[in-house]
Amino acid sequence: MIIAIFIYAIAMVLANLSVAHFGAWVSPINSFFFIGLDLTLRDWLQVKIKPLSMLFLIVCTGAITYLLNPTASHIAIASSIAFTASALVDWAAFTKLKGSWISRANKSNVFGAAVDSVLFPTIAFGVLMPHIIFFQFLAKVAGGACWSLLITKFIITKGTK
Repeated sequence: MIIAIFIYAIAMVLANLSVAHFGAWVSPINSFFFIGLDLTLRDWLQVKIKPLSMLFLIVCTGAITYLLNPTASHIAIASSIAFTASALVDWAAFTKLKGSWISRANKSNVFGAAVDSVLFPTIAFGVLMPHIIFFQFLAKVAGGACWSLLITKFIITKGTK
């Protein structure tokens, strides 16, 4: 579980710093690799740690981003707000949904991805960018589905053997 927390934090910091360095165009790429991982790991961690611990982890990744690159403060703030809001939506959906972990994770990721995709670029860049929002959303859902398959195969099934 500690490794999952570490991976989660590293993924968020890398996503934040790469957007701060390269700009909005890298957001859909980040969304597939880093945010898809975030959404799925958040669901896995949800069954492992307390909600306040998850909130603390989300805020810490924003703080780490700021400490590593103070010029990325607007990205860190946007990230913390978007991740917190999407985490709450994802958490609520995951909690209400029935079925296997992978089914619940992928369905709740759709809700979390929608919230994160609208909030992050709008707050980070101060303008509504429908094309970035659309591609981020698609990439987050697709990335989350890929990551959920990997987590199921290598973590969940390994833990039940």
